[in-house]
Amino acid sequence: MSGHPAAAQLAVEPFFDADSATWSYLLHDASTGDCALIDPVLDFDAASGRCTTASAQRLLDRVAELGARMQWILETHVHADHLSAAAWLRRRTGARIGIGTRVVDVRHAFGKLLADPELGAGELPFDRLFADGDVIQVGRVPLRVWSTPGHTPACVTYVLESGAVQGLAAGAAFVGDTLFMPDCGSARCDFPGGDAHALYRSAQRLLSLPPETQLYFCHDYPPAGRAARFGTTVADQRANNIHLGRARSQDEFVRLRTARDAALALPRLLWPSVQVNARAGDLPAPVSGGGRFLRLPVSLG
Repeated sequence: MSGHPAAAQLAVEPFFDADSATWSYLLHDASTGDCALIDPVLDFDAASGRCTTASAQRLLDRVAELGARMQWILETHVHADHLSAAAWLRRRTGARIGIGTRVVDVRHAFGKLLADPELGAGELPFDRLFADGDVIQVGRVPLRVWSTPGHTPACVTYVLESGAVQGLAAGAAFVGDTLFMPDCGSARCDFPGGDAHALYRSAQRLLSLPPETQLYFCHDYPPAGRAARFGTTVADQRANNIHLGRARSQDEFVRLRTARDAALALPRLLWPSVQVNARAGDLPAPVSGGGRFLRLPVSLG
């Protein structure tokens, strides 16, 4: 026996929210009992404006079942298609909320668009803003942060080295919306601060990882006949991604992405999502009468 401790590993458990097609992840180091959650969902009924916590409670129940301690709630970006449960989870666990440092740009852009001074210039509600190359610990396992802008300026990917995930010899990366399953392609780039050129460069950075690297997605919107999946490999993306595969050039990608974005409708939860998620999952402050309200831009014609 060498006397050296075994290499630390994380168990990764995916959780799917069918209503928003969102994948959330629980990362758990059994050797220390520490864990992190990535992209947790707050349930939201748009018709009534009511938020509920069944999806987030399912994560908490699993953390309790494992007897784990939650260190981190990690966001890959300010989501536009579901509300984050980060603030609700922080209040119940004391875990820290982390997101990319350029969330400041996202808050400013949407604060201006919505004429919301609290969002545009208010105090930042996140515990840690990650820059490219930052490293955090989940238990004994280091998680490296990559800046992967394009879909939004603040998008980040969380990268694990080879052997850090139980059951995987290769490394892994939690890519948010930068990439989707190969038959869905890539994320839109037409939100404020989005940039198709930047998304192409971010995608190429991810595709430069070793081919057997596992990529975990934040969303999957499967075509008819395919069940939702949470991930695939870099090799599969290189070969089969309908927007980026087979060495498509940057100019080709930008033309394709721009044309596709022009034909897309806005996500159904865009306005509630960005206002809540830019606040780390909290609702806007109550008005004098005690109610909380979200803003909605309107136009005529």
